[in-house]
Amino acid sequence: MLKFILGSLFLTLGSGSWFGAQLGMIILFFMLFIFCKHDFYMGMLSYGFGADWLSYVLILLSFWIMLLVLMSSQAILDKNNFHTIFVMTCCLLNFFLVMTFASTDLLLFYISFEASLIPTLILILGWGYQPERIGAGIYMLFYTLTASLPYEYSLMILYEVGGSLTIGLTHEVVNNSFIYKVWYIVSVYAFMVKLPMLMFHLWLPKAHVEAPVAGSMILAGVLLKLGGYGLLRVVPLFSEVNSQLCWIWVSISLVGGVLVSLMCLRQVDIKALIAYSSVAHMGMVLCGVTIFNWWGVNGAVVVMVGHGLCSSGLFFMINMVYERLSSRSLLISKGLLNIMPTMAMWWFLLCAGNMAAPPTLNLLGEVQLIISIMNWSKLTLVGIGLLSFFSAAYTLYLLSISQHGKYYNGVFSCCSGKVREYLILMLHWLPLNLLFMIGSMMLIVF
Repeated sequence: MLKFILGSLFLTLGSGSWFGAQLGMIILFFMLFIFCKHDFYMGMLSYGFGADWLSYVLILLSFWIMLLVLMSSQAILDKNNFHTIFVMTCCLLNFFLVMTFASTDLLLFYISFEASLIPTLILILGWGYQPERIGAGIYMLFYTLTASLPYEYSLMILYEVGGSLTIGLTHEVVNNSFIYKVWYIVSVYAFMVKLPMLMFHLWLPKAHVEAPVAGSMILAGVLLKLGGYGLLRVVPLFSEVNSQLCWIWVSISLVGGVLVSLMCLRQVDIKALIAYSSVAHMGMVLCGVTIFNWWGVNGAVVVMVGHGLCSSGLFFMINMVYERLSSRSLLISKGLLNIMPTMAMWWFLLCAGNMAAPPTLNLLGEVQLIISIMNWSKLTLVGIGLLSFFSAAYTLYLLSISQHGKYYNGVFSCCSGKVREYLILMLHWLPLNLLFMIGSMMLIVF
């Protein structure tokens, strides 16, 4: 595993070339792809780093999304907007993400988890659009930092109780007293905010709306997955307490998902709509992870990968519209079928993925999650039904309003699409659908 971490570090230190960084990401991705694991054990161990099936999938996703981020930010290179610093920031963020997913020690995982905030903040503050980006960046920073400080204290207690913080060797907490339940809530709270769960999600729409396309794509593609990954590592340590308290997270997630879906139906900013939809999708992931049965964990990982690819592609298309019309408002950015007809198909395909239509990876994951949640309690049927219905409703609302209607009369001329843009959309859509086609293998690997 060390070869990929050092490769990411060298890419950060020597990333003077825009296309050299993209080439490096491709090489690292295919090198890791060759090392495909087909068992559930920790492998590729070296100096405190390793990868099991969960780490492997998310590190692959990190390399893939970061490659697409660099390809999508061509405008920064064309305008010479500090493109060298931008590439270094993106590569540094990728390095911290690989460190986070590859850490076999919970303390090193925590340090890398927090360190990924710094490049993200630099991306938002340095290449964001509106002056409000400062407030959005500070919001994101303090939400995450405040929530994760109790987790650091929890790790100290865990080390004192068990004598080790190595994943797989950590002492499992089996006491069911009140203080241990508080300890459990404090430990998972940091990841609930990062996921994010309803009531702790306010930083996400602000960060998405003010971030550049690179920030939005990496936030939706990988950074939200840090919350799900952390929960999958921490929840097994509190399995007995979690089985008693998981009804809290399931209730908040399902009710919150329905409420957030209703909020999506009244959004005018396209970026805010997709950002709020991420909260609804991650709510289902939170249900699967905290219920922690076989179908729930499988479905959570599949939805995380599918959501990363689908949301990243949607944010890229929103940026394409913004570059042409200088607005993300649905009141202005409508009737796109008239001025960008060849992009209408890509809008349809990615919106279909966002509502978990076949044959996308989101469908495979959501079917597993629905089976998991309903097997846990039949009462959840109402929440799941409303969540699925409103998910389709706000996605169709986005597609119909943006593509149909009379286009903005201030548009003089508009490029329908460039080869680079079609390539990026294809690289989002192909893995999202091809992985579903080999669903039987996905179930074996995951």
